[in-house]
Amino acid sequence: QVQLVESGGGLVQAGDSLRLSCAASGRTYDISAMGWFRQAPGKEREFVAAKSWSAVTTFYGDSVKGRFTISRDNAKNAVYLQMNSLKSEDTAVYYCAAAERPITTASRRYDYWGQGTQVTVSS
Repeated sequence: QVQLVESGGGLVQAGDSLRLSCAASGRTYDISAMGWFRQAPGKEREFVAAKSWSAVTTFYGDSVKGRFTISRDNAKNAVYLQMNSLKSEDTAVYYCAAAERPITTASRRYDYWGQGTQVTVSS
């Protein structure tokens, strides 16, 4: 089992930046990729970004390209999401996820999920 704990959410204004963190523990050697997803009220879960555990491959959702950056710290078994130029439409609960399969943008292929952290962007 892998446990994931997110932190760093909050209330910010449009144009501000925010950095989310996700700490992984447990059987981290089983992880092949880490991802971030988000879900706004009344909407389906949306892919945001993913990075292979080796950090070789990175994917971004179209709506966040050029504004968000995913990174990881091997020593800390952590992954981060740097969010710049935030918009009101970025408001959602953000989830960290880990996959034992190769990197993917499909939420159904992620095996472990954090509890989520709320990000609210006021316009």
